[in-house]
Amino acid sequence: MNFSHSGDSLHLKGDKATFGTLVFFINKEDEIVSALTPKDRTLTKAVNSVLENQHLGKGNFSLAKSSLVGTAEPVSLILIRCKSASLTRDEFRTMANSVSKSLAASSQTNIHMDVSAIEVQDQSIEDALQYFTVQTVKAGYRFQEFKSKKKAAAKAKKLSFHIGEAKIAPALKQGKAIGEGISLTRDLGNRPGNHCTPTHLAEEAIELGEKSKNLSTTIHEEAEMQELGMGSFLSVTAGSDQPAKLIEMNYQGAGDDSAPFVLIGKGITFDTGGISMKPPGSMDEMKFDMCGAATVFGVMKAVAKLQLPINLVGLVAAAENMPGGDATKPGDIVTSMSGKTIEVLNTDAEGRLVLCDTLSFAQRFNPSLMIDVATLTGACIVALGSHASALYSNDEELASGLLQAGQTTGDRLWRMPLWKEYTKQLDSNFADLANIGGPKAGSVTAACFLQEFVGKTPWAHLDIAGTAWLQGARKGATGRPVEMIMQFLLDQLD
Repeated sequence: MNFSHSGDSLHLKGDKATFGTLVFFINKEDEIVSALTPKDRTLTKAVNSVLENQHLGKGNFSLAKSSLVGTAEPVSLILIRCKSASLTRDEFRTMANSVSKSLAASSQTNIHMDVSAIEVQDQSIEDALQYFTVQTVKAGYRFQEFKSKKKAAAKAKKLSFHIGEAKIAPALKQGKAIGEGISLTRDLGNRPGNHCTPTHLAEEAIELGEKSKNLSTTIHEEAEMQELGMGSFLSVTAGSDQPAKLIEMNYQGAGDDSAPFVLIGKGITFDTGGISMKPPGSMDEMKFDMCGAATVFGVMKAVAKLQLPINLVGLVAAAENMPGGDATKPGDIVTSMSGKTIEVLNTDAEGRLVLCDTLSFAQRFNPSLMIDVATLTGACIVALGSHASALYSNDEELASGLLQAGQTTGDRLWRMPLWKEYTKQLDSNFADLANIGGPKAGSVTAACFLQEFVGKTPWAHLDIAGTAWLQGARKGATGRPVEMIMQFLLDQLD
């Protein structure tokens, strides 16, 4: 999908006749909602014909489609009931989610949407149309890599927002880039574990670096990780035949003196639980345990595409968690890169074991802040379901910025505690700390574990276990929270 904008009104006749799919908002008086003039009489007549035949419901954001006859080229109408031209942010999102799906399903390749009179309360029209653009890209997403009979690829579509003098080109560019980053995240998440291995992620990172300006990639192999003292990370991959990879993607969009943001993703490409084996029900969904890593890929792609004036390091801790003769056993003690020893009481609490060493590794970049993203705990799903991701942070400004980005994009976060009382649950009789804190507050104690490896660097941990993928008939990666993190990074430019 390509996006543009225009200040022209829409017409059906004359030199300015517009062909394709024309999208209008209709108010409760059955009038076209538009600030563009003059209005085309033929077009008004066509819209009135649809309304007179009661094809458009009275409910807010009801939608009607109609093909027009007697025009020189194919033309269709999409009418959207909009009781008020001034929408709340939630109302606009509801509308955008519905309409974007309809546009994705349209057979027309040229789509023109009159948004000239639409206002969004507490949000700029630029932010609103960026959101609409992202949703439109998402609505057109299809994953068919492993289908023997693939549906024909949809023809490239063009969507033009008719809006008058508003300068929305940057918002449309950002929305498209974010949408494409989300698509990459979903592709990686949806690939099965026998294809999407740590080596595959490394190859994807190398390819992304080759295709992107200012983005370089370094792959750190197990031998180097051993030299660095990453005993915690390597304990997770010990039972797998697939070699672990620490993937470093370095985007340089600002000067060398600008401290980078560091984004860290959990990349467990398949999680059996190791010796602490998971029950078989829904274990196939453990291919999604690398969605934190996939998020890093999506953000890096979008940032590089937009050439944002920032420095950003993306680190992916990629490994399989498998049982085997060399697998780590419950009760084993490992030494992390920081020098802290860890008693592994449950090998299914492996994400924190790869992340803690990656957090230590991240310190070499002297970051201005670190954000790790991980499908870390089932306890997070119990606490928050699939509506919000959990946010933990040692820095109020960072936490506030992420929460605001979540509100702007609708990809919401909920702040969780990092109190010392929870950290005490990680006490071990035999090592510096245990990798689990018992049955209570599992998401919190996992975050407290990670905090032990952060130092004084501003840091946030996002537990996306409930939001990274959908179950049931709609099973698949969601691409969250790429949009939210991208909004946070864009906000840092203001």
